[in-house]
Amino acid sequence: MRHPEDRSRGHGPDVERHDGGRPDAERGGATLLLLALGLVFVLVGTFGAAVTAAGMAAQRAAVAADLGALAGAARAFDGDAVACASAADIAHRNAGRLIDCLLDGLDVLVTVEVAFTPLPGLTRVAASTARAGPVRG
Repeated sequence: MRHPEDRSRGHGPDVERHDGGRPDAERGGATLLLLALGLVFVLVGTFGAAVTAAGMAAQRAAVAADLGALAGAARAFDGDAVACASAADIAHRNAGRLIDCLLDGLDVLVTVEVAFTPLPGLTRVAASTARAGPVRG
């Protein structure tokens, strides 16, 4: 048997609901919406980080190619083997890998690639080509 005090303490089926009388099936909708919104933020952030990583890798490849071409051009008088070895060394020191090296007179044309991982388990390559040589008038 119930006491009359049970209603004032919040017990029993006749107690006034604080959630506006909504059925249980509608409860928790805001939680799901918040979780979905959080997932969207995580995905957008991950995509932004991947795009940024690709841009940084392209910039690193361009710098490694520029410096490699300059190093190769500085050794162009010593022949293509020495010039390309110097370009490969500088490219390697700048986190790149020399793909191609061509000595055209005193000009050196190099292609460098830089590997990067935009997302876990996904490795991509950014490549850049640069040319260096003496100033012609």
